[in-house]
Amino acid sequence: MKELFFTENWYWFLIAAIACYLIGCFNFAILISRIKAKDIRGEGSGNPGTMNMARTFGLKIGVVNFFCELMKGGVPALTGYFLFKDYYFAGTEVLVADFARYFFGIFVVIGHVFPVTLKFKGGKGIAATMGLFVFSLPCEQWWFIFIALALLVCVFIYISVTEWGSMGSLSGVALFTVWQAVIFFIRYTDKLSEIWVMLLFALLLMINVLTWSAHHKNLFKLVAGEEHRTSVRKHKSKLK
Repeated sequence: MKELFFTENWYWFLIAAIACYLIGCFNFAILISRIKAKDIRGEGSGNPGTMNMARTFGLKIGVVNFFCELMKGGVPALTGYFLFKDYYFAGTEVLVADFARYFFGIFVVIGHVFPVTLKFKGGKGIAATMGLFVFSLPCEQWWFIFIALALLVCVFIYISVTEWGSMGSLSGVALFTVWQAVIFFIRYTDKLSEIWVMLLFALLLMINVLTWSAHHKNLFKLVAGEEHRTSVRKHKSKLK
């Protein structure tokens, strides 16, 4: 393992933040909908995201969009891990990769929610956030993928049964966060006062704040009983 002095290498994180933000600005929902000769922003709820894609074009297209966004959020996190997996922050025992993968990932989500290419009006970041979480731990322990897939299945089942897409998605983000926070809490139990550990947990919190705040209109509608239902059976029949 090698020491990494942040004061000497901070510019790598700046470059990564800019690159990941620009990656996040690329919206697959808009690309796919244009291939289908429509603009998803003018259909359904107007949100360029997986749920609206499924409502508009059917479950098959919704799944394709979800997978693309999943990879968009996951690959940068994976890159962050492998770039820094042999380093720890100087003067600490905190692995740089533990911080870097979420640092890379959150800027992808920021780019998706606030894309400069779309006048800062993007999607809500659920699929990209799920991708960040799905890739973040399995990259170090391959069997973690089974936990990640189990959580995704739980989210899908919840949405299928309740038809509350936004709440199911947000609950999924919360579950992934708790799982990964527990892993790092155990890993750094005696180092919780280290600045990089605190920043790691701050990133996990910020990811939730970002995705939940992006859904504030959905939450208000849910409380008012006006939220759109997401019927998996109904969308499954639309395979355009």
